[in-house]
Amino acid sequence: MRILHLVLCWVLMTGAALAAPLDRDQIAAFVVPPYALGEPVNDKGVWSLLNSGGAEAGYVFETAIMAPLPGFSGGPINMLVMLDLDGRFIDVRLISHNEPIFVSGLGEAPFRKFLEQYRGHSINTPMVVGVPYGDAGAGSGLVYLDGVLKATASVRIAHESILAATLEVAREKMQGIKSVPPATPDPAHDEALDWQALVDQGIARHLRVTNAELDAAFAGTIWADDDPEAQADPQGLFLDLWLVDIGPPSIARAVLAPDALTDLNRFLSLSPTEEPLLLIDSGRHGLVSADFVRNTAPDLLGAEQDGLPVALRDADMIFDTLPGVPEGTAMILRSDRRLGFDPARDWTLQVKAVREHGMFQPEIGSTTFTLAAGTPERFFLRAKPVEALPQWLEAARNRAPDLIALALLLPVLLLALGPGMNRLSGHRHFTAIRLAVLAGMAGFVGFWGQGQLSIVTPLAALRTASDGGSFAYLLYDPFSLVVWAAAVLGFVLWGRGLFCGWLCPFGALQEFAHHLGRLLRLPKIELSVLWDARLKRVKYLLLAGLVLTVFIAPDRVDTVAEVEPFKTAITTHFMREWIFVTYAGFWLVLGLFTFKGFCRYICPLGALMAIGGLLRGRDWIARRKECGSPCQLCKVRCNYGAIAADGKIGYSECFQCLDCVTIHNDAKQCVPLVLAARGRAMRKRAAPVAAK
Repeated sequence: MRILHLVLCWVLMTGAALAAPLDRDQIAAFVVPPYALGEPVNDKGVWSLLNSGGAEAGYVFETAIMAPLPGFSGGPINMLVMLDLDGRFIDVRLISHNEPIFVSGLGEAPFRKFLEQYRGHSINTPMVVGVPYGDAGAGSGLVYLDGVLKATASVRIAHESILAATLEVAREKMQGIKSVPPATPDPAHDEALDWQALVDQGIARHLRVTNAELDAAFAGTIWADDDPEAQADPQGLFLDLWLVDIGPPSIARAVLAPDALTDLNRFLSLSPTEEPLLLIDSGRHGLVSADFVRNTAPDLLGAEQDGLPVALRDADMIFDTLPGVPEGTAMILRSDRRLGFDPARDWTLQVKAVREHGMFQPEIGSTTFTLAAGTPERFFLRAKPVEALPQWLEAARNRAPDLIALALLLPVLLLALGPGMNRLSGHRHFTAIRLAVLAGMAGFVGFWGQGQLSIVTPLAALRTASDGGSFAYLLYDPFSLVVWAAAVLGFVLWGRGLFCGWLCPFGALQEFAHHLGRLLRLPKIELSVLWDARLKRVKYLLLAGLVLTVFIAPDRVDTVAEVEPFKTAITTHFMREWIFVTYAGFWLVLGLFTFKGFCRYICPLGALMAIGGLLRGRDWIARRKECGSPCQLCKVRCNYGAIAADGKIGYSECFQCLDCVTIHNDAKQCVPLVLAARGRAMRKRAAPVAAK
């Protein structure tokens, strides 16, 4: 209890409250020119982002407020997202986190480098963390973000947080962000059309503005009397504008002359993502100003779809139209569908009318007339939305080879330790087989697969449960999840032994250290039964202290969890600060003299495994009535001190090494079997004598 009291005092002294949302000055520090922080736009921590001219350029927000998804520490990863008005990421910056692998393992540099990949990408584009699988990257429309080796699960959680928060802002503040791919003209759609049919079906749209209507738009301004031509002919037409989308071949054939149609097809073959729009104006407007430069954006025309601007550009084509098509100033504009323009959905053409007031430095005034546009869906093809796999499934697919190997390895191990236990333990090369399995676990499960289980995961799950959060983050590391599943199955079958004795990579390293110590003939330090029993309680006290930390100082969980040397030895391959390397090395060096001291006395995960072992459904190690009295061989040989003086197995301390099973089944080692064999031999020798 004294140790527990010290643990509680330390937790209370070092505890810290959950980080509060950043204030204005703190957020402003993340925003660099040419941008500046504006005003808050809601009560969820969303701020406006201003450009160098003071106009709204986007939004700034924290992910932990919008989408507080728990990380592996149990707390959310907090990032600052800067999003422009078109839904593109300007920047993503790391604010705070408690992910164990980044806190004192890999450091934050690779995490920050991962976040740099979002810059310039649109929220419209499906993004996944990982690498293309097979031919998935070829024209799939997915953006693959390189993960961080040994920390892919953490960056997947960060990715989910970024997308969840950004989509919430987009839904609330940017309703125009499209949710489906844009339509593309269907080259196979053939429909007999002429100009009148286009007009009758509303495919060709018409905007008519008289001079009187133009004057009315400028009425009450200084430009009201600056158009004498309009005043002289009020009923004359300022705008007599026709608009038709000629991307669909059937519509283009109904409008353009054969030579022009050929030129258009040649243009579209070179620019297949462009949508051509034909405009014809027979009024005074003329579509463009005298200063307009061909092949650039029209200065008097614009477009908007879903509240977001649509980029228009002159196609720089000289063409003729068919008879029956209205005559006038004609031009073909183009808009790139890759930039979000969807021709099959409603959009608006904006036509600007400009007037000048004054002679030497005239003041410019303008008004805008709009024309609703949109072409029927039947003329287009629409690809199915590219849907990224759920992050847990993407994580599983990226690690498919490792998971397959693990799925083949674990059943073999379970069968060998279950039905094949007696045969395995009785094999003459059992020790070599066991060491080979442990080497595989340390190499494949540990160093390669990064499947070293840690007390951090159960503590994070406990915090999530207490906060009522989601456990989805557990799926982001499928390899470790499979190892956890095997460990839980081991609880039911054998207690803690399966994981602690066979699956734990750091436990394997300690066992190798023990065998090395024996090869070097180093002295073996063995504690008395009393001190052995006392020290075995320490791991339970440490586990209790860690659990209390979850509730008292949750932000300190990753710090106190450093009592485990797993991250240093297995996850980061000893590439850490010297104090952590020294700590992990201490336990391995101690293993040369004392058998698996960390596992037996300190490991809080081992304590949890021992408690979980209460789920064990049976006593699976066979015993004889002579075990303990008079035979003490198994007790003496047990390196874990898991056999009591009366011969009973203490399954909470049993590591399933099978040494006692080997002894129990070996007629040359098991004392009851040896004595029974001797008795039979004596009876055989006495039988002939009695016969005489």
